[in-house]
Amino acid sequence: MACISKSFNGTSFDAYSSSFPHHITQFRRRIYSNSITFRCTSIKISSSTVPPLPDNRIIVGCGMTTVDFLATVDRYPKPDDKVRTTSFKVQGGGNAGNALTCAARLGLKPKLISKVADDAQGRSILKELEADGVDSSFIVVSKGGSSTFSYVLVDSQTKTRTSIYTPGDPPLVPDDLSQSMLLSAFDEARLIYFDGMSTETALFVGQEAARNNIPILVEAESPREGLDELLKLADFVVCSARFPQAWTQAPSIPSALVSMLLRLPNVKFVIVTLGEDGCLMLERSTNVDGDIEETDVESFLEFLYKEKDDSLTIPTCIPSHGITGLAKASMEVVTKFRANRIGTVCGRFFIGTAEKIPDSELIDTTGAGDAFIGAILYGSCQV
Repeated sequence: MACISKSFNGTSFDAYSSSFPHHITQFRRRIYSNSITFRCTSIKISSSTVPPLPDNRIIVGCGMTTVDFLATVDRYPKPDDKVRTTSFKVQGGGNAGNALTCAARLGLKPKLISKVADDAQGRSILKELEADGVDSSFIVVSKGGSSTFSYVLVDSQTKTRTSIYTPGDPPLVPDDLSQSMLLSAFDEARLIYFDGMSTETALFVGQEAARNNIPILVEAESPREGLDELLKLADFVVCSARFPQAWTQAPSIPSALVSMLLRLPNVKFVIVTLGEDGCLMLERSTNVDGDIEETDVESFLEFLYKEKDDSLTIPTCIPSHGITGLAKASMEVVTKFRANRIGTVCGRFFIGTAEKIPDSELIDTTGAGDAFIGAILYGSCQV
């Protein structure tokens, strides 16, 4: 579904860029255990293409974990309408919970910093995470209150979903987390991931992670209070299709990605997820030798997309290697991209296509982006 081209240590990702997120299906599949559907999309991995993981597979996530109540209907109801469900499931959810579950099923050892209440839903969340291999010992359990939950309405025709999110009470706040607790969570961690929720607490944890030189990946779904400060700490950003333009006010996604790298000088790459169209990544290049002729980013992407083979059903990675007007930089082929009235950035673009899945195999898109994040986390531990 995507390809990554730079490790979190600065080592090239190219050795496995053709393999790692490609094997995460974009849409949720059924995973049954005692008739209960668990979080996270199913995973298709080819042992011949995925490199073995190193001994240190520890990652940390900070964000939301929920109980999802999923009701499938033949069509979305209109105002004042009534519709009958065709199926109903209760399962774990939440951006961070889903992403770390995916990472655990891929073989990582994730730790989750979050909060639940000591209610039935909270106990269910903890039990399910532990069963999937996610370390829940850093999840704060409040006495009283309620755990986070969501109502999810799934359209069986379009396979799309609408979520109604109810935050937990009391929320996770910095005072819930001691420094000794954070240092224990950070022990041997290769990376920390923030889902962009609870930005006050995320910023508190992120600042401590930065002081401990732990690389930071931030997920950005939509602009919200406090997210700008969190993004300034990020080494890597993964965002929704609507976020780049909403955050930068740029006229297009390619121009917005250039703007994001200019506004966030510490970010090494930014990836935008595009649903069934896969993803687009812009990687920053530094220490560029020689003069590079500027290239209009819109024209460049238009040309690069012409390299896409729509007849292929399997995911492919289309890098900007070999396109005219490029120059060498640290053993990489890079381009100086110009976005009108925004500025220029030296780097490389990558188009990642998505697997074409027959409609008969689709259930809904719930958790698709979270599984993608899980694949990114998995890839970070392969170098």
